[in-house]
Amino acid sequence: MKCVRTVLLLVLVAACLVCSGSAFAADPPRNETLVADILTGRVSNPGNFNFWATWVGNDKGLQQLVIDPLWMADYVTGQMDNVLAKSGPIYNDDFTRLTVHLREGIYWNDGVAFTADDVVYTVELAMATPGFGYNTQFNQNIERVYKTDDYTVVFELKAPNSRFHYNFLDRWGGCRILPKHIFEKAEDPLSFQFNPPVGTGPYRLVEYDVGGYWFLYERREDWDRTATGMLHGMPAPKYVKFMYYGDASKKAMAQISHELDMADLTPESLDVVLSRNPHARGYYDGFPYAELLHPCVTGAAFNTLVPPFDNKEVRWALNLALDAKELAMTAYNGAAAFSVAYIPALLPYYETYYERLEPWLLDYTIEIDGVKHKIYDPTLPFEMAKAAKERGYDVPDTAQEIRKMFGYGWWKHSPDLAEKLLLKNGFTRGRDGRWLLPDGTPWKIEIICLTAATNPSFKWAFAIGNQWQEFGIDVEVRPTDTSNALTESGDYQVVGGQPASEPFGAGIDLYRAFSSFKSEYWKPLGEKLVGHQTRWVSEGLDRVIKAMENTGYDDPSIIDLGIEAAKILIDGQPGVSLASFPGFMGLDTYYWTNYPGGENPYTVPWYHWPNLKFMLPYLQPTGRK
Repeated sequence: MKCVRTVLLLVLVAACLVCSGSAFAADPPRNETLVADILTGRVSNPGNFNFWATWVGNDKGLQQLVIDPLWMADYVTGQMDNVLAKSGPIYNDDFTRLTVHLREGIYWNDGVAFTADDVVYTVELAMATPGFGYNTQFNQNIERVYKTDDYTVVFELKAPNSRFHYNFLDRWGGCRILPKHIFEKAEDPLSFQFNPPVGTGPYRLVEYDVGGYWFLYERREDWDRTATGMLHGMPAPKYVKFMYYGDASKKAMAQISHELDMADLTPESLDVVLSRNPHARGYYDGFPYAELLHPCVTGAAFNTLVPPFDNKEVRWALNLALDAKELAMTAYNGAAAFSVAYIPALLPYYETYYERLEPWLLDYTIEIDGVKHKIYDPTLPFEMAKAAKERGYDVPDTAQEIRKMFGYGWWKHSPDLAEKLLLKNGFTRGRDGRWLLPDGTPWKIEIICLTAATNPSFKWAFAIGNQWQEFGIDVEVRPTDTSNALTESGDYQVVGGQPASEPFGAGIDLYRAFSSFKSEYWKPLGEKLVGHQTRWVSEGLDRVIKAMENTGYDDPSIIDLGIEAAKILIDGQPGVSLASFPGFMGLDTYYWTNYPGGENPYTVPWYHWPNLKFMLPYLQPTGRK
């Protein structure tokens, strides 16, 4: 009997730890709760909150509500927000020393004060722990890190680097600061689950589903001792719940019944929501409905260490076999801003990069059997406008506005050139017309992607896979919850997602987009990813990245370096650089209003971004029960 009581007591204690003292379980008052979708899908390891060690479903509320960075990028305002740092980065004249002044009066959600000790410990732990986030980057850059007082940290660098602070600038990534007093008690920082998570953000974890479907957070009583509270005031929702509902149709039904406030939808499912929920809206009230000018290039990435994707001409053939217009119409009903240059479609980037790149793109050629072919199509935005009008949408008439909506051009649909490139490299077609590898075996491509059908990883994977299938390649598209883990280890061929890293969108500097291709970050297959998932490197790009590091991040000459880097990436074609993230967001205004939208873009509108914490103080409750 004593043993039984002991077991029951242990179960009760475990339940209390999970619930973190909550009396509500998973259903607090609906009119006090903002409910948002988990963009990346059901979390496969829901009890692990240690995202310094591995992917743990970072957008399950962890990066948005609990953990803070030193700085955070806002691509809508174009600003870098000071979060745990109270001011911007301070470099010495030769960029070999960075001084960071921290915000005072911030506390972890367990009542312990946040100080410089936490920052120094975070960096030193990362440097001492292979496999920990930023281990490689910090060891390559940092000679010494130390504090001069409780709220000042100094980084002495091994070499000049005017962008070292980007390691701590968050926009869906960046080294966030961990609590020293928690991690120093862990025997192994890599296997430590960090459950419950202790953060400096305005919310704390209340409860989560062991199946990984939902996570519930409660506003801290001492929200005024957080950076969010100090900068923006009290977050309006007392509770925030992140929940994975399933496919777009299930999310649409949840929005129609007012169970889900913010969701990433497909064009079709958003149409259903708008037709059946008078309180619903998209980011825009009319076409394109979606938020298109987003600092993230989407499409697909090749694993360039796996044959035949290690061959540049094969990668080019696969790009030229694609019809960009049909991809956009199929996947997103035509709402896409094309991004051919591994640079996202953002208005500041149009003027500084795309307009200057287009003459070079118009002259760009590939050579096959001694014949040069121009392959860039500048008419694509206007073809897209025509197709959208034929579907009954209101589309601007001026060239400037059409480019603003659809971006610039893309590669010509050239299956004939794709075929010549493959034949040149030893590929053949079988009697059935299907492609055979140079060794005579059938060519089979597996594309992995995220499981969320609304995510560009999923949408582009299927659209691209279908076109390659029509071109004569056997293609299997496999959505999987382990997509991120597979790309980390290099256990994949092609992945739907991002062919280049995302720039911050705060300013014109593109260093973050290109620096992940540094050869210093290269890892062989089987070792944990440090650089970009393509594992593609280039000596020429290394030289440009080095030049960027020796140029101020706000120096106008950085534009020329960014253009040079884009040209190198285009020539190497390590992925399918298709379009900026087309975000069809459904917003239900039944319980909450004043979301950021096309007419009021006051901050990043997405619930999966870390900027959500800065949106929540501006939401307004409707008073509906």
